[in-house]
Amino acid sequence: MNQTTEVIDQMPQGAAQQAQAGGIVARPQGVLMAGGGTTPAELLRIAMERGANMDLLERLMALQERHDANEARKAYVDDMAAFKSEPLEIFKRKEVGYKTREGDFVGFKHAELSEVVAVVVPALARHGFSHRWDVKQEPGKVTVTCIVTHRSGHCESLTMESAPDDSGKKNKLQQVASAVTYLQRYTLLGITGTAARDVDDDGAGAGDDDDGQGDEAQQVLIALLDDLAEKLTDEDARLHYVNNTKRLGDVKLQAKFKAAVIAHRAKLKEGATA
Repeated sequence: MNQTTEVIDQMPQGAAQQAQAGGIVARPQGVLMAGGGTTPAELLRIAMERGANMDLLERLMALQERHDANEARKAYVDDMAAFKSEPLEIFKRKEVGYKTREGDFVGFKHAELSEVVAVVVPALARHGFSHRWDVKQEPGKVTVTCIVTHRSGHCESLTMESAPDDSGKKNKLQQVASAVTYLQRYTLLGITGTAARDVDDDGAGAGDDDDGQGDEAQQVLIALLDDLAEKLTDEDARLHYVNNTKRLGDVKLQAKFKAAVIAHRAKLKEGATA
């Protein structure tokens, strides 16, 4: 039944009879009930016109707030469903890894934050959404929260955290900035339920990319590939593989790392004989 009920501790004298004229029935037990279709806002208006006491007004205002929040949540869900029906195309163009002498790429591709934002944000706006990020930094940890707000007022958020990205030769500020960018990308993808895909996979998706949100082993591989680029001798590259391959755990990732090391060592040898 589409009815709104509210308990009244006290009513002004004569209010029961007046309320009946306004379509509200005052029951002996003290329950105020409106007919189907009457909203909490209408009940509040009628109560104010009838001179209801502050206790009743506060109860009706709380009821109105709950009603508005529920309506806003339903509007958010409806428009998010419409947003997800759009054929968004986010491509992975950024390469992290190496190309072998045969021209094969070994490593990962991912969509940069700018590409994700360029596709996702305009589509969100078309359906009444806006977004923002809250960033919090603590010793050894960066936390990013992506908040998506609907025009109705309802909002939802997704939080992820990571250590600063100390791969390569980044300074302290660059380490934090890199981690923030990474977390911004994945929180926006996560809260909107979107994903990037390879340029040439016809939407089939890739099973071995770095978009498996929260997959730490894949991120370790990316860091190892970054560090590999700094190895300037064949022996350093070999030791880099020996000392770090077990950190990956996954056999497929170990194989990718091995292939990248082999390709890098081949480049070093070509340079030495050139």
